[in-house]
Amino acid sequence: MLSLTGTALLWLLVVFVVVSVAGAVVLWNRVRGHRLLRLLQRVLLILLCQVTAIALVAAWINNSYGLYTSWADLFGNESGATVAMPGPPAGRAVFAQASDGTLETYVHGEKSHLSGQVLVWTPPQYDQPAYQHTAFPVIMLLHGVPGSPNSWTEDGGMPTALARMMDEGTVRPSIVVIPVIDPGGVDTTCSDVPGHANATWLADDVPTLVRAHFRVLPNPQGWGLAGLSTGGLCAAKLPMQYPRVFTAGAAMDPDPFTGDASALPDPTTRLHNSPLWLAGQKPDVSLLLATSAQDPISPVGNLVALQDVIQPPTTVAPLLILAQGGHNWGTWQRMYPAVFPWLSLHLAVPAPARR
Repeated sequence: MLSLTGTALLWLLVVFVVVSVAGAVVLWNRVRGHRLLRLLQRVLLILLCQVTAIALVAAWINNSYGLYTSWADLFGNESGATVAMPGPPAGRAVFAQASDGTLETYVHGEKSHLSGQVLVWTPPQYDQPAYQHTAFPVIMLLHGVPGSPNSWTEDGGMPTALARMMDEGTVRPSIVVIPVIDPGGVDTTCSDVPGHANATWLADDVPTLVRAHFRVLPNPQGWGLAGLSTGGLCAAKLPMQYPRVFTAGAAMDPDPFTGDASALPDPTTRLHNSPLWLAGQKPDVSLLLATSAQDPISPVGNLVALQDVIQPPTTVAPLLILAQGGHNWGTWQRMYPAVFPWLSLHLAVPAPARR
């Protein structure tokens, strides 16, 4: 079956639109029969053109915003329950090569007991003889909700955008990791709740997987996060919660830092997972906060509120505020040239791997 978010479906719908319009033009004056029958046939031709056009636009919007990530996500399942297929443990994970240059796997986390998709991309230097004993820093990308790791590759231009910046020298050679942030389709805004330890999945199980299969820097100075929307909230929150894992986080158009009551209904849990509360722990990490002045989902005041409570040794870069742009990939891609060089500068350089 065609992927709901794949480009193949979009091109197929384009073909349907062209064929339906061409068919309507050709058949418009060729229908025969009673006048009422001819009228009905022409109405059906118009409806066919409209349905195919609407389907094409709907698919394009879905790919742009990640509203539904699969056919099952769109239509649901019979029981209405969340279904997550268990994967192999990190040590036995198998990576498949994708056409976009990423390596894809589905793995089970030993600490979180959650299973999910993880994409990994290695820079060209990784396979070059001069770097065969070199460990690389890691840039972890966090998608929004709804969304998936493929949102970054299909809509966000990754890893091509980062590869270009590495070629230009504005970003150091780094391994890119793109995990699902809501395994099983359960959004907890990257927090641990009973039955869904999503924070543990991201801060423990995913790094364990990457360290088991790739040459990466072992200390937190080699690990940074960049996220958007819900993933932006997570990119600010996780370094503050796990400073022994991540040294920096860049949040693009983050969700409100006060938390999402629909994802975290318990007030205490929501408070303790809020970056505003975590700032009081004064973790030794660095943050970059970015949004657009026109984005109602991620208002400038949300960023200012966190900036105001940051205390040393936590540091926050000057706010990055675009004058124009909505809550979409066009806006986020315009943030890339500022966000990723900043993040790279806060990560350690590639270094000899430990033996």
